[in-house]
Amino acid sequence: MQTAAAPPQTPRTPWRIPAFRRFVSANLISAAGSATAPLALAYSVIEQGGGAGSLGLVLATNTLPTIVFLLIGGVYADRLSRSRILFLGNLLAAAAQGALAVTVATGHATTASIAACGLVSGTAASFIVPAMQGAMAQLVPAEHLQEANALLRLPTNAVKVLGPVTAGFLVAVTDAAWALGWDAATFAVAAVLLLGLPLEAPTAPASGVLADLRAGWTGFRSRTWLWTYTAAGAVLVAAWLAGFQLLGPLVADREYAGARDWGLIQAAFSCGLLAGTLVCLRWKPYRLLAVAVAASAALALPLAALALTLPLPLVLAAALLAGVGLDVAIVAWSTAFQQHVPRAEQGRMSAFNGVGERLAIPLGYLITALATHLWTGRTVLLACAALITAAAALNLCVPDVHRVNRRTPEA
Repeated sequence: MQTAAAPPQTPRTPWRIPAFRRFVSANLISAAGSATAPLALAYSVIEQGGGAGSLGLVLATNTLPTIVFLLIGGVYADRLSRSRILFLGNLLAAAAQGALAVTVATGHATTASIAACGLVSGTAASFIVPAMQGAMAQLVPAEHLQEANALLRLPTNAVKVLGPVTAGFLVAVTDAAWALGWDAATFAVAAVLLLGLPLEAPTAPASGVLADLRAGWTGFRSRTWLWTYTAAGAVLVAAWLAGFQLLGPLVADREYAGARDWGLIQAAFSCGLLAGTLVCLRWKPYRLLAVAVAASAALALPLAALALTLPLPLVLAAALLAGVGLDVAIVAWSTAFQQHVPRAEQGRMSAFNGVGERLAIPLGYLITALATHLWTGRTVLLACAALITAAAALNLCVPDVHRVNRRTPEA
């Protein structure tokens, strides 16, 4: 008598999946470099005499390509091998950061050259981001998605704790070129690890790029929870980045001990991210999207603390709480997205969400830089904190946000 073959067992934990471990390793290595990049970028501008206007231009130029190319990146993430897209995207980012490190090291860095390298880095990110969002559902069973999202962020957040502190002391002792060169090297190693992962195209391309974009837009606007979350995110993300990335290092340079204290603030924020990941490994909320929206409001705390020039320990505490809130928001949002958007649409839906959330960033940087000529940086920081709080509160008033909840394997 012939017995039927036993069905393959679902792994008890994502760690038992070799492709997932490789995916996590690539992200960990890349994060080891990226943790030093924001501070190094800011002080590469400051060291060559740039102020808020120059830094705002550099940050806006880095963000602009993700608005222009992210939709195309989303289409190709649903049509081509996501492994190949991630490989080429990380390789391009390595080249851009390497070129920037050389110009800074040789003393030839200008606002224009830094912005040009940022333009290339932003282009690479526009292809990496949607491919990354769609990859997780291809590597891990649906019932393990929250655990996998948290495990993906756990080692990378751990690295981010020491990264800003290391970058702060490195920039203070030497210059920004060393930190930028390290970032370039980690992108290159991550590219090699991502090549060959089982992330083949989820669907065969049956139509053109424009047709795919139109179908994606129809799917995006038909999901009220998705487009309202994106609209609120456009305000929240722009206010956060303008306040933290643009005004943060400038206020630290004037009111605190410069690169050293700014490195400590970023490290506290990263500690919060790590703590938030640990929370997500234990806590699995049912109302995923509502939790993501509410937790994101914590980003207002460090901006308000810096605006009020509170003592450094209180600023560090505020940054810690903001990190916890942001990581809980990211894990809850990623799990809700992966459970409620079909796998074949995740590249495009992620791209529309990404474009929407980034749309206001360049304008936010430029408006913030101009506003510092009319008001003090501390006043503008308070305005950014108020916008973050208002965006989260209004998004929680949308009924559909409270309907995007956790799905069990039987659902």
